[in-house]
Amino acid sequence: MIRLLVVDDSALMRRQLAMLFRDEPDFTIEQARNGVEAVEANRTFRPDVVTLDINMPEMDGLTALSRLMAERPVPVVMVSSLTEKGALATFEALNLGAVDYVCKPGGTISLSIDEIKAELVAKVRAAARAKVRSGASGALGLARRLREAHQASAVKPAAFRRGPAGDGLVLIGVSTGGPRTLEDILPLLPERFPWPVVVAQHMPAAFTRSFADRLDQLCPLKVVEAAGPMPLEAGTIYIAKGGADVVVARRTGRLMVLPKPEQARFLWHPSVDGLGESALACCDPARLIGVLLTGMGRDGAEAFAELHRQGGRTIAESEDSSVVFGMPAELIERRGATVVLDAGKVASQLNLWAGAL
Repeated sequence: MIRLLVVDDSALMRRQLAMLFRDEPDFTIEQARNGVEAVEANRTFRPDVVTLDINMPEMDGLTALSRLMAERPVPVVMVSSLTEKGALATFEALNLGAVDYVCKPGGTISLSIDEIKAELVAKVRAAARAKVRSGASGALGLARRLREAHQASAVKPAAFRRGPAGDGLVLIGVSTGGPRTLEDILPLLPERFPWPVVVAQHMPAAFTRSFADRLDQLCPLKVVEAAGPMPLEAGTIYIAKGGADVVVARRTGRLMVLPKPEQARFLWHPSVDGLGESALACCDPARLIGVLLTGMGRDGAEAFAELHRQGGRTIAESEDSSVVFGMPAELIERRGATVVLDAGKVASQLNLWAGAL
């Protein structure tokens, strides 16, 4: 049985969420009205997973999350509003240690709750199996993580030669646990990094611009949301716009990144498989690097395995560092990983292969 604690100050939302999970045979459910009750229930009920609202009286969700992680770390799925303010709060929650998030439905709750049922149940089940990463907030926490990652990347892997400079491209696919993992990797790519980087992070449209802006403050490289056609330039990281898919194309001899409507043949968006397929269609595989990081499901595994078969290089995040070892495990299962690395060593390998060291 999965012991689930539902935390929300709205009695109607709590009731709707509880009813949603009571349809599942393997859940035991408790409810809390605010952060104070959530912290107490974490001690007494000892849940396996918590769904946590952000805006609550007495103790808000972020404060409660920091207390949960300090006293008894537990996987937490945030239930966030689809606003810029909600996005910023969600990223702070992920930085504090939350595993994932679901966008709270708008309008009439009883009519719209079914819209998130499949997503929420899947994410809560994945969270029950996820690794809980200790939270670290603010500049001090970021500095500590970057220092640790720098130390981890000090030893250069000797078994792999540098890739060709010039018209190269790094593709990164990531889902559950991705924002925090990307914050551990991308700031370690130096300003002189010679290849553009395109990131497909499963994320709604309302969140990706805020996420790109956040990363831009942390990274030596420029970080932008790929909200329209853009030429791919060295020294830039492109975050695929949510609510769409992203592809690489060649126009008048130049590589471009292009958002396009979600393709029904892909289950997850922005699609990592779609990104990988498009890059293989217009790039020399020897000048491509595919990185598949934490996330549930299999998005990106087939495309990056094909990239590997055609002579490109790929990195799968290790089980030890993955919040959810789904997507990288699928790549490894397909024998499509050139190397398997902890997240803290990914930037070092990218720097070596791209010739940035």
